[in-house]
Amino acid sequence: MSGPTTSRPSEPLAGFANSGLATAVPNQFFARVLPQIEAPEELVVSVYFFFAQQHKRRSPRYVTKRELAADATLARTLSHFVAQGPSPESRQTAEDALERGLDLAVWRGTLLRARAGSSSREEELYVVNTPANRRALEDLTAGDLHLDESLPPAANANGSGIFALYEQNIRPVSSLIADELKEAEQRYPENWIRDAFREAVSLNRANWRYIESILRRWEAEGRQDEKPGRDPQVEWLERRYREGKRRLNSRSDP
Repeated sequence: MSGPTTSRPSEPLAGFANSGLATAVPNQFFARVLPQIEAPEELVVSVYFFFAQQHKRRSPRYVTKRELAADATLARTLSHFVAQGPSPESRQTAEDALERGLDLAVWRGTLLRARAGSSSREEELYVVNTPANRRALEDLTAGDLHLDESLPPAANANGSGIFALYEQNIRPVSSLIADELKEAEQRYPENWIRDAFREAVSLNRANWRYIESILRRWEAEGRQDEKPGRDPQVEWLERRYREGKRRLNSRSDP
């Protein structure tokens, strides 16, 4: 079986921002856990989990396996450690790497795992292993669990759409922001969204609230830098009207 492949970055990082956001990782992880980790899947999943759970506005800050599997950044990273075997049965996927990383992180005591269900589905929940999280997880799984919707599929975050722009310039998409991004993608022309991200980054204001304010200003006042000719927003609105009319007609057909 051949091992994972490595590749050089297409563009080296120019450097981190002086005021960039940071992720808190317990000192014990570096002192006691890190020297024991041998599998790269466990290292990636463990480190990334600290980042992922930090963006959850719920208590405890659990992350479901389904959310992790839908995270495009994590999937791309784990794909570097996927071994390609000679037969389909012996080949591994990014989901296999995720499962192995989670299993090892739980076995080592970095994460806690629990299974909980709602009226519609059952989920695997993961939290950082602390006494407070352990108690909260026990209470959570014993009661009526309200599960958030999972993140957008990785396919939505690849390419040049709003999810890709958000991940490339801000952070991985969370379930809290996903609905707002979907709404903006339906509301504004694609070139507006792309240019709004570009303007925010150039001003070192790469956050969604600022980008959203740019889009709303353009919507209310119009864009001063648009080239003369047919308004792209008019074209976009007309396209949406035609698509909506086509869907309405298809529903009315017997």
